This record gives sequence, structure tokens and C-alpha cells, in this order.
Amino acid sequence: MSASAYRLTRIHSSLDEAIRKESRNRLPDSLRLLRLKKMKLAVKDRLYALMRKDMAAA
Repeated sequence: MSASAYRLTRIHSSLDEAIRKESRNRLPDSLRLLRLKKMKLAVKDRLYALMRKDMAAA
């Protein structure tokens, strides 16, 4: 796994944990949840693009 892929995977995991933590709040902030989910999806898309690029190069 490349350093970029590892970094993106770590970011994805931390965003996932932040989403879980916010969701467990008594009154979750829906705007914060929306932003976190959008960021998580963007990271996932970048990770997927990076993996495709690596597979095409191989």
C-alpha cells in the first residue's frame, strides 16, 4: 500500500469514527454529520481513483 493510500485510509477511518461519535450524541448536529459524510465520501472517491491508477500502472 502506498503512503498516499495509507494516509487516505487513516483519514477515512477517523471520519468514520467522528460520524459514529456525533451520531451517538443526544442531539446530533445534522449539519456536522452531513459535512463529515461528504468528506468521507470524497476521501473514498480519492482512494478509489488512486487504487485504479495503481492497478492500471501494474
